[in-house]
Amino acid sequence: MKKILSYPLSVIYFIFFGLLLVIFHPIQWICHNLLGYQAHKKSVDILNWFLMRSLLLLGTTVSFRNPHKIATNQPCIIVTNHQSMYDISPIVWHMRKHHPKFISKKELGKGIPSISYNLRHGGSALIDRKDKEQAFKEILKVANYAKENNRSVVIFPEGTRSRDGKPKRFQTGGLKILLKKIPNATVVPISINNSWKTLRYGKFPMGIGTHITFDVHTPIGARDLPPDELIAKIEETISSHINY
Repeated sequence: MKKILSYPLSVIYFIFFGLLLVIFHPIQWICHNLLGYQAHKKSVDILNWFLMRSLLLLGTTVSFRNPHKIATNQPCIIVTNHQSMYDISPIVWHMRKHHPKFISKKELGKGIPSISYNLRHGGSALIDRKDKEQAFKEILKVANYAKENNRSVVIFPEGTRSRDGKPKRFQTGGLKILLKKIPNATVVPISINNSWKTLRYGKFPMGIGTHITFDVHTPIGARDLPPDELIAKIEETISSHINY
């Protein structure tokens, strides 16, 4: 019965989702080209608030639990597990004071209204996962940008999303670059639960009635531990708070 109900709700959701992307694409263009970075960022923040809230059309709710006061006058490295594309909007909105920039696969950089535009022009990195040299240069570029402008970089060290919620082993190369190039960063581990359930049936219909949770763990200074020890601690912290 739940899956049957998900078909009409998914149609309504995708119409609303698509309209948001189409409407905000020219808004982003105007903000970016005529009004500058802050206006563009504001438009992206508002878009992601709407994208996050649109999940209510599926009976899906989001809880973002962050009991920590994280300084906004220095860069952050936000490290989190990855379960679906619906991980993105809550991070953008709830971490907006930290100006999050994403390390994303290059395929997302074209063809998607609003999303592709922001990835290309908002300061994020678009990497070719088959080209290690290109990926290294992109991560290096976003690291330098974050360090110079007090931005944050969001990285999903698992590499690809988990389709069943079970955490994957970290691929540590990109994270090591960020730790080395942004030594003054605050590392912010986040555990995401239940986002994968939005895609439990595949791309269509959507899973409905899900409660997605984001738990922000105690921030750690990038210099507090040797890199390998720090990464191991981050991975253990994130993984131990994932329910599957």
